[in-house]
This record gives sequence, structure tokens and C-alpha cells, in this order.
Amino acid sequence: MGLLSLAIWTPIAFGVVLLALGRDDQVRAVRWIALLGAVLSLLVTLPLYTQFDTATAAMQFVETTPWINRFNINYHLGIDGISVWFILLTAFINVIVVIAGWEVITKRVNQYMGAFLILSGLMIGVFCALDGMLFYVFFEATLIPMYLIIGIWGGPNKIYAAFKFFLYTLLGSLLMLIALIYLYNTAGGSFDLLAWHKLPLGQTAQTLLFFAFLAAFAVKVPMWPVHTWLPDVHVEAPTGGSAVLAAIMLKLGAYGFLRFSLPIAPDAAHEWSGLMIGLSLAAVIYVGLVTMVQKDMKKLVAYSSVAHMGFVTLGFFIFNELGMAGGIVQMISHGFVSAAMFLGIGVLYDRVHSREIAAYGGVVNTMPKFTTFALLFIMANCGLPGTAGFVGEWMVILAAVKVNFWIGMAAASALIFGAAYSLWMFKRVYLGPVANDHVKHLKDINAREFLFLSLLAIAILYMGVYPKPFTDVMDVSVAELLKHVAMTKLN
Repeated sequence: MGLLSLAIWTPIAFGVVLLALGRDDQVRAVRWIALLGAVLSLLVTLPLYTQFDTATAAMQFVETTPWINRFNINYHLGIDGISVWFILLTAFINVIVVIAGWEVITKRVNQYMGAFLILSGLMIGVFCALDGMLFYVFFEATLIPMYLIIGIWGGPNKIYAAFKFFLYTLLGSLLMLIALIYLYNTAGGSFDLLAWHKLPLGQTAQTLLFFAFLAAFAVKVPMWPVHTWLPDVHVEAPTGGSAVLAAIMLKLGAYGFLRFSLPIAPDAAHEWSGLMIGLSLAAVIYVGLVTMVQKDMKKLVAYSSVAHMGFVTLGFFIFNELGMAGGIVQMISHGFVSAAMFLGIGVLYDRVHSREIAAYGGVVNTMPKFTTFALLFIMANCGLPGTAGFVGEWMVILAAVKVNFWIGMAAASALIFGAAYSLWMFKRVYLGPVANDHVKHLKDINAREFLFLSLLAIAILYMGVYPKPFTDVMDVSVAELLKHVAMTKLN
């Protein structure tokens, strides 16, 4: 079994074992098996980075096995500099989520941990798939464990949120399926993604394909105006669900643009880039303003995720090496920062059982250690230099200014909005005198909480201070993709 197959199937195998073995009277064993599975899954992905050849844009660690011969569908895996970091990020966040849910989840623990491990493997599959149908299977399969995570362990309106999440994301994906079948027929009966990249296509075909893929990926990112499902889902999802949804699942849509929309329909991507830039700036500015008036901490961070992901699509569609690399760096940094923000809110929620900003005040007086972490994460959410949140946004703003000063200016306004809503929330929740009895009786973080918050803090600071390892891996692949997208495919 190849390294990529190990990365995909190790967490899935542990997840299936947990579903088969665990009962609530074996909860201690279940937690340790889940942690072992998550840590092993992370260790299996590390050679993908240590053995990665940064000098080539070709796919590496390639595996091909016939799957459904009749339709020429293959189990075809491979990664390049664009996908390698997302696999490591997925495995890393999975470990954090298992530690974060250790004591908090007390019912159906085996199913909760199993769902996250299986979800982790499926998401890694999306980042590895080089067969169109295999990508679609992994892409859609991720909906099932996340639907269950929201619907079983979520808040009071969990069923509504789970349905909304499922229907929104499924509807867009059906158009993508039609596009995949069209490409299969046009390519002479092949689902090979790399062959599709070379396929000559007319302008009309490219435009229709571009919008079919846009329907699937824009909902997943989510781009404005199809972002409305995200705040509802985040509010109802359990803390671990919110962390994985923001850190990884939103990235599946943005990754789809890099693998499908841009290389398969480059002429249409250039033609409609103005629309994509407009939608991205709407997410950055309008959603940034909407974020300021939120009273629920989770809703505030959910809306800020939409604004931060606006930078990602903006970076992709200005067709500039710095912008595209910045968009990918922003995806990785947002993975660390959003997971940290949601898990931090979870620490407070576990104690007070309220996400309302008004229910807090003066938390620094009773939880000084935790407030230190919270301040770092909020500064990263603002895009403070020296934190991961700054690097990608700065690269995208620089690239946007090179293309058009006013686009760069509009994008940079997000840093002001980000500082406004993040610091205002920090002031109301953490600073000042103790506001009520709930806050008065709060206990500071324990060793388990200190561990997972420290891991995220180290990742955020390391990436902010020294982003070179992240950018070096992707440089050659990004340059190759832009060279490909610059050439017309009109037949």
C-alpha cells in the first residue's frame, strides 16, 4: 500500500474499529484508540512532506489501480505542491479535535470519534484524487459523517442545521457531476483529471463547465451570496465539528477551483474573473460589516471565516503567482486560526453553556492563562504581523495592488474590519471587571486544554514568523498551474 493510501485509509480503518467495538461503558478505551488512530494518521502523512521533491511540478507518490473497468474509473492518487500541506493540516487538526473532545463528549463517544476519523480520511482522499469520479465520491462522502456530527451532537436546532448543510452542498455538487460526465465523454471515456487538463474545449463548453464547477465549489467555500448556510451550521455544530468544518471542509471548495475550474476551463476563468473578484470583495467587505453586529461568538467567527475565505478566491482569480500562492497560504493559515477560534469558544461554552457575548465580561480576572491564548488567536484573526493570519492576506493584497490599486485597497479594508470585530469581541468578553456570577466561578484551563491550545498557538506563530517551508513546497506547482491557465484551450 502506497503512502497516500495509508494516509487515507489509516484514519478510516480506526474509525470503523471504533464504530464496531465501542460502547459507552468502554469510553476510556475508545478515547485512547481514537487518539492512537489520529496520531498514527498524522505520522503516516509526515513522509509526504519529508520525501517531497520541491523541484518538480509533476504529481508525486502516484498510485493507480483499476476500480470500475467498464467505465474506465481508476483508483488514481497523486499529490503536488498545492495539495501536500492540506493533507498534513487535515491530519493535524484531527489530532487536536480528538484531544478537544476527550472529556466534553460523554454520550456515543465511539460514534463521535469514529465519525471524525472517517471524515479525516475522506477529506485527505479529496486532496489526493486524480480521477474525476474518485474525487466526486470522496467529495460527497465527506457530507455523511459531518451531517451525523451536526445532527447528533449539535445544539437545539441541530436537525435544521444538518439538513441545510446537506441540501446546500449536495445541490451544487449535482451540477458538478453533470460536468464530470460531459468531460468523460469528451475525453473519449476517461476520468483522468490530468488528461482533462489538456483537453481542448470551445468557449461555450468552458463557460458551462466553469459555472457547473462554480455551483459546487462556491457553496463549499462558501462565497457570497451562497454563504448563508455556514453561520447556522456553525452555531449548532459541536465545537469539534465547527473546528473541522472551518479548518478543512471549506478548503475542499477552494481546492476544487485549483484542480478543476482553472486548469480545465482557463479561457472561461479569465473571461469571468471580474465576476469572481467582485464576489470575493463582496465577501471581504460586506460580510466583514455583517460580522461586526453579531451577538453570538460562534456566529461572529463563522462570518469572519467567509470574509477570510474571500481572500482565497480573490488570490486565485487575479492570475498572479504571488496572489495564487497567497490564496493557498491563506487556506492553510485560516485552518489553524479558525480551528483555534472555535475551540477557544468551546472552552468557554463547556463552562458557561452560552455563546452570547453578553453572557461574559471580565474573563481575564478568572482565566488569565486562557485569555493569553484567546488574545493570540484573536490577533491572528485580525491579521496581525507575526501570526499566520497575516501572511496569506498580505500576499494577496500585494498581488491585488500589482493588478489594480483599487482592488488591493478594497481587499486591505478587511484588515480594518477584522481588527474592529475581533478586538470588540475581545474587549466585551475578556476585559473589564467580572460581569456576573458565571464568570466569577470560572476555572482556568486544565492540562488537556492547555495542550491543544498550545499546539495551535505554536502552529500559528511558526507560520507567521517563518512561512518559507509552506511557500517553498508550492512555488513550482503554482508557477506551472499559472503557465497552464495562461494558455488558451479553444479548439
